[in-house]
Amino acid sequence: MRTPTDRPPVVDIRDLHVEFKTYAGKVRVLNGVNFTVYAGEKVAIVGETGCGKTTTVKSILRILAKNSRVPRGEILFRGRNVLGMKGDELKKLRGAGASMIFQDPTMSLNPVFTIGEQMFEAIRNSGREGCGKRDTQQELAVLALKQTSMPDPERILISYPFQLSGGMRQRVCIAMSLATPREMVIADEPTTNLDVTIQDQVLKILKDRVESKHSSLILITHSLGVARETTDRVYVMYAGNMIETAPTEEIFRRQAHPYTQALMRCIPRLTGGGVAEGIPGRIPNYLKPPAGCRFAPRCPQAEKRCHEEKPEFADLGNEHFVACFSYEQEEKKG
Repeated sequence: MRTPTDRPPVVDIRDLHVEFKTYAGKVRVLNGVNFTVYAGEKVAIVGETGCGKTTTVKSILRILAKNSRVPRGEILFRGRNVLGMKGDELKKLRGAGASMIFQDPTMSLNPVFTIGEQMFEAIRNSGREGCGKRDTQQELAVLALKQTSMPDPERILISYPFQLSGGMRQRVCIAMSLATPREMVIADEPTTNLDVTIQDQVLKILKDRVESKHSSLILITHSLGVARETTDRVYVMYAGNMIETAPTEEIFRRQAHPYTQALMRCIPRLTGGGVAEGIPGRIPNYLKPPAGCRFAPRCPQAEKRCHEEKPEFADLGNEHFVACFSYEQEEKKG
């Protein structure tokens, strides 16, 4: 599956399987993920907690837990196989290639070092020319903090993480990720622990900074509303599979997969109409996942075939793809 574009892919994940070895057995999380992000593109991955969103993006940077294993699949970053990278090549990927803003800024920042020390190290390890000098590091750090609307950046640099609010710590993480040019920024639920009043500010800062640096963005979020405001294209993920993808406005105009339709019904509406009921059931046990479509046990439209075979992507036109047997005939007609 590819979306037509004149831009080269920055990340191209093909048939990726990831499993974790536990005392209970093999936990098979990712089940053949296909995922592509093009240069300068802003992409959202949406889905329930536990569906494999964070595992997918951590695979790109090779920062999965030690008990993880990739039995099948490829991860290409600018055409180079990430799974085969070692030493300096992997360091370069994490330095100048891609950066990640984690869900909890408290866990991302070391409490015993000042903000400045941590930002200087990130800038120094970016591999950019001239970044080994302390004056350059100071200049870039101050500029990055200013661009995230951080008040008094010089004071922030000599502060410790515990002296900052949650919103300020998250802005520091954004500034650290974009202090030097990166080809890709990964943001994992960057507003989860923030006050509602500043969530929109942080997302706007992230979007503006990514666009100004001409970087690609992968935004992990539970909120379809956030995806609509921030990204160009949406991937819907369920239980280790990408099940639908389309340009953002297209997927809001037409949801094809039963799971995407159910997610859309969960969005609160200004017109009221009561509280959404949610989606019946739960994500399957990854120790013994369903043999066919992993959504089949919860799907009101599931047939016998859905429980036995995994559906491939069907092309619905307008760069819209869905993994559901219901659309096979529609693809053939198109």
